Amino acid sequence: MIGILGGTFDPIHYGHLRSALEVKEIFGLTEIHLIPSAQPPHREQPTANPNMRLHMLKLAIENQPGFVADDREIKRTGPSYMVDTLSSLRDEFKDTPLLLFIGTDAFNQLKTWHQWPLLFSFAHIVVMTRPGFNPQQLDDCFIERHTDQLTELAHNRAGKLYFHQVSQLEISATAIRNMIAKHQNPGFLLPDTVIAYIRQEQLYLRQ
Repeated sequence: MIGILGGTFDPIHYGHLRSALEVKEIFGLTEIHLIPSAQPPHREQPTANPNMRLHMLKLAIENQPGFVADDREIKRTGPSYMVDTLSSLRDEFKDTPLLLFIGTDAFNQLKTWHQWPLLFSFAHIVVMTRPGFNPQQLDDCFIERHTDQLTELAHNRAGKLYFHQVSQLEISATAIRNMIAKHQNPGFLLPDTVIAYIRQEQLYLRQ
């Protein structure tokens, strides 16, 4: 199985990385693709440009087996719609189950995503939940796709909805940017190699 984790990664931090490592091991993923969004359609444009965010991602996952810094959204023009990204990945991985990992906030807004029903044509959706999250009150459109059997994800290449509780590190990219703008040290929130690059490029000094 192949995992997909998208985001602005502005900057990448240990909250992203811990979740990625955890789901890679628990779901037995061959690879997990971390995909920086070039033009996120549902939020403000990132502070750092796409190539800088991709470079920080590459620094963060260096020497981490099975982690892939995927630049397909950066190479593509126009808004970074996940449906287009999954379609591209499906062309590449014909019969391999694809697992799109999203947080609970994203799941709550899923029906506002561009052509959202088609997401299930290309991948399973795994919602990474916090302790205490209750998925019982699902809309009808999700009930028929919901499974609590991990084996169903492995035996089907797409189409299922699965909830999985992960360790949530309360780290915010916004808080990191604000910290840097105030000339405070963001150590232990993100990899030292990423901090060194931020300082080299003088990123996030203005908010």
